[in-house]
Amino acid sequence: MTWLTYSMVALIVVLSGTALFFFTMTRGALLMRGAMGQLTHEAAHVYPIYSNMRLIRFVDYQPVIAAILLFQYSRLVSIITHAIQQMDLRGKNALITSCAFGNVMPRVVEAAVRSGAGKVVVADIIQNELDHSEHKLTDYADKMVYVQDNAVAMKQPDASVSANIMFFLLHELPHHLKGEALKEAVRVLQPGGKLFLGEFHKPRPWVLRALSWTYFKVFEPYGLALWNTHDPLEMLEAMPGITCERHVVFFGNFQVVIATKAA
Repeated sequence: MTWLTYSMVALIVVLSGTALFFFTMTRGALLMRGAMGQLTHEAAHVYPIYSNMRLIRFVDYQPVIAAILLFQYSRLVSIITHAIQQMDLRGKNALITSCAFGNVMPRVVEAAVRSGAGKVVVADIIQNELDHSEHKLTDYADKMVYVQDNAVAMKQPDASVSANIMFFLLHELPHHLKGEALKEAVRVLQPGGKLFLGEFHKPRPWVLRALSWTYFKVFEPYGLALWNTHDPLEMLEAMPGITCERHVVFFGNFQVVIATKAA
């Protein structure tokens, strides 16, 4: 065997092992919980890579997260942070609904603080996620509040924040909870406040669409609904007093929806 053959075999082994790992820690875990009748708990839909601290630390590396989002991660975050920096958050609060891997949280918090935010609340149903995120945000410790909370039934008061960031959470929620999460995200917004939603989107080229469809079928069983029945922009615009704009990137494969609550 030549070095090229060895390299190809090694690459196939690495890719196969990576795919098996992520399947086991995502859809595989859901299938196992379903077989064992363990899908009734409020956090039953949360993958082990988002709840087990060792797995969180193992997976949460910027190059890995960037690769999962086809190296569009920074671009998506930049759309959000740029819009936040255009806001006047002096004397107001911001909210991050559900923790996210990568550097989105430090970048969002920095943008909110620069815009004058007095406090940034981080809410997540998993305490390990909150603990992990706190280590990323030590530079802003005096501005941060961490709350164990459920995105579909939040403890946050009505109209309590002016900016709410939800980054790649919706596609992981069971379909019947997607609308509840969006309703809660809007409920906590003050009049004139904005929800920033980063998510997958239906790509335009058929090749990319086929690859995305396969990815969702294998790893993310709740994600395909974002293409049609649970389009976040349509769901948000159906709510009274909400107007939206959508930014799509990488041939439409990803989106940032900015929803504004009427003043």
